[in-house]
Amino acid sequence: QVQLEESGGGLVQPGGSLELSCAASVNIVRLKVMGWYRQAPGKQRELVATITSSSTTNYADFVTGRFTISRDNVRDSVVLQMNSLKPEDTAVYYCYAEGYRHYKGDYWGQGTQVTVSS
Repeated sequence: QVQLEESGGGLVQPGGSLELSCAASVNIVRLKVMGWYRQAPGKQRELVATITSSSTTNYADFVTGRFTISRDNVRDSVVLQMNSLKPEDTAVYYCYAEGYRHYKGDYWGQGTQVTVSS
């Protein structure tokens, strides 16, 4: 019912920056929450950052001050700007959304690989 497509992953050196984008197939005002989770090999998927339809943000402690999540209602997308990247940020990053009304439910993107290495 809702498709999420991530882009922007890749290889970056420690201390570098990367921008991830997630485009939704529906108008994102219909999505209660959008955000990013990540999963490293051998670990559970964990929250990175979320933003609500009213622009309330939530960040994991390990990214506070380094990452910024924002919403673009015109382009129906959310963006995660990642700065001061560390090797421990290496993971597959997944876009997430929770919908309202006809789009009620949880939705996930396919994931994009982020590798932080020298």
